[in-house]
Amino acid sequence: MERTRRWLAVAVLVGLPFSGGCAAPEDTTPRMTVQVITTRPHDTNAFTEGLEIVGDVLYEGTGMSGESSVGASSFRAEPTEPNAPLARAELPAPYFGEGVTSAQGTLWQLTWQNHVAIARDPITLAERRRVAFDGEGWGLCTRGASLVMSNGTDTLTFRDPVSFAPTGSVTLTSHQGARLNELDCAEDGSVYANDWPTETILRIDPESGAVLAVIDARGLLTPAERQGTDVLNGIAQIPGTDRFLLTGKYWPKMFEVRFVPA
Repeated sequence: MERTRRWLAVAVLVGLPFSGGCAAPEDTTPRMTVQVITTRPHDTNAFTEGLEIVGDVLYEGTGMSGESSVGASSFRAEPTEPNAPLARAELPAPYFGEGVTSAQGTLWQLTWQNHVAIARDPITLAERRRVAFDGEGWGLCTRGASLVMSNGTDTLTFRDPVSFAPTGSVTLTSHQGARLNELDCAEDGSVYANDWPTETILRIDPESGAVLAVIDARGLLTPAERQGTDVLNGIAQIPGTDRFLLTGKYWPKMFEVRFVPA
């Protein structure tokens, strides 16, 4: 939209006629929305950056310098009571925690602008080692034998799950300019990505970079619940189902949802 306004301004200045023939092609990407199945409580002090379910364990990474952490709790298929905490690890300032994922016996935790990924024990969350990387760290998930990482642009980077070394990348073939944030590598091979700072989720083919669906996740919180919260950020498929958990930074709830045609 910003580029369109600038083009119009230039056209007026130089006296060029503006024609609809220069309009961008219509976006035919399938549209979806969320169907809420149930809700679960969520810590309103959690500035959520990463969410992942492995078996019956829910991992959540949080951000903000001096307040960043990663926690593990028991995940129950039927949310009759709050999840029982299993382990927690704090990140000292100035580190700003970001996405988390479990791969090959390691829980990886990104940092935002600290250029460090932290390898942890997936049970105790004790730190094992740190690995340096270039650029910013935003979202992280595990797809087969590869990690998938976002850095706030429309490009995904693939990394080795043991060394964390980059092994390739893919850029979106549409929706250029999307700021891919928290990621979920779904069981069908696609990657779901929060498009920061919107309430839109993109379903992506990580092989080609094609956007397979645009999911409108607006309206999950009521206006009253929105007070004091930040953006939608946190997505995790519930293993063996077609349902996902969604939440956000400082949100009071997690939502168990299905993605359905709009």
